[in-house]
Amino acid sequence: MNLTWSEIQLKRLKELNATAHELNKEFQDAGERNGVFQQLEGRLAAECRQQLQQLRDERLRPRLCRLESELTEALNSAGFVQVATPTIMSRGHLAKMSIDAKSPLYEQVFWLDRDRCLRPMLAPHLYYVLKDLLRLWEKPVRIFEVGSCFRKESQGAKHAAEFTMLNLVEMGLPLENRRERLEELAHLVTRTAGITDYKLETHESVVYGETIDIVAGEEDTELGSGAMGPHPLDRPWKIMEPWVGIGFGLERLLMVRDGSVNLASVGRSLAYLDGFRLNV
Repeated sequence: MNLTWSEIQLKRLKELNATAHELNKEFQDAGERNGVFQQLEGRLAAECRQQLQQLRDERLRPRLCRLESELTEALNSAGFVQVATPTIMSRGHLAKMSIDAKSPLYEQVFWLDRDRCLRPMLAPHLYYVLKDLLRLWEKPVRIFEVGSCFRKESQGAKHAAEFTMLNLVEMGLPLENRRERLEELAHLVTRTAGITDYKLETHESVVYGETIDIVAGEEDTELGSGAMGPHPLDRPWKIMEPWVGIGFGLERLLMVRDGSVNLASVGRSLAYLDGFRLNV
């Protein structure tokens, strides 16, 4: 029976961005395995140091920040206005999204005190802003926000307690154009992020009911989740306009685009910079 990497070796190789082929190697004995590991670990560590040097000399900004700028420019060019809302959210705004003590998402919320939490999503504050913008601006009203969200997720390859969301919404468009418009906006974001091969799938959501999800990659990673209105969640905000909206996870876009094996390497981190491990 051939040997595979030890648990410690596999963890280290994943940290250093080893390819799937390198992670799935098999060996005849421990001596062969350890020799190959020593060479591979040294090469990957050297590549990390080289990439970090290029970040200093050329790129100057981590890929997460660069992607945010690229998406902002693309959405501005498409007529979307960027907004910036608070990171702290009230219990009342979450309740309007049907997230209360009975909701499965309630236990994932980071509560600061009895009435305030770190936002687990961007949508409640966008609703709050939209109820006034629909009165002040001509329709359609197009806005988006990019910012950190927080959930008590199980720490896995595709989850993190802090992650970066892009949420875009367009309100006041013809009912019959909603699906086509949602597909156009999904294409705009994925194309800007450098992802050309994706598909749309219908799924059930705890908050929105039925959603149209954007998935890509060998493991069908969910990049974003779209919804359309009028929707029952609109009523607490006194909004009665047809709309489309999509929420994207920026780290997931980067994971799929760059073939990263875990979200931590491309997100906000003290251990990685621009996707490359610092302990090399």
